[in-house]
Amino acid sequence: MTSYVLDASVAAKWFLPRVDEPLTAEALRLLRLYAKAQISLIVPDLFFPEFSNIFWKAERRGKCNAALADTAVSEILRGGFPTFPTSPLIPPAMQIARAYDRAVYDCVYVALAVETNTQLVTADAKLANSLPGMPVTWLGLI
Repeated sequence: MTSYVLDASVAAKWFLPRVDEPLTAEALRLLRLYAKAQISLIVPDLFFPEFSNIFWKAERRGKCNAALADTAVSEILRGGFPTFPTSPLIPPAMQIARAYDRAVYDCVYVALAVETNTQLVTADAKLANSLPGMPVTWLGLI
């Protein structure tokens, strides 16, 4: 079975209104594969505050209301994703951040992908394109 490290940018697309939200179909396809147990999804514990922050911002910008934001956060917390602690991932994330000039919090996801021999799937094309040779796949290519 194929496993992916799930980026919060992908999971957010499962809940955000589809209007002006690119790659929603691809994100929902990934969710369907997960629901059918055809793939597995893992996350660093950083995933949950990052996901929640996406919805806090969306609510502030008028892209969703508080009820949708709260529902999305509640559902993602019940998602049952195997979760890995961030602290052991910090040293390799720092090395990746230095090597590729990327934010450490993004590199935590990459470090988890390296550690678990999986691919990080992200909706952030800039991130995916900035890490050549690393196990990062842009959602548009899944």
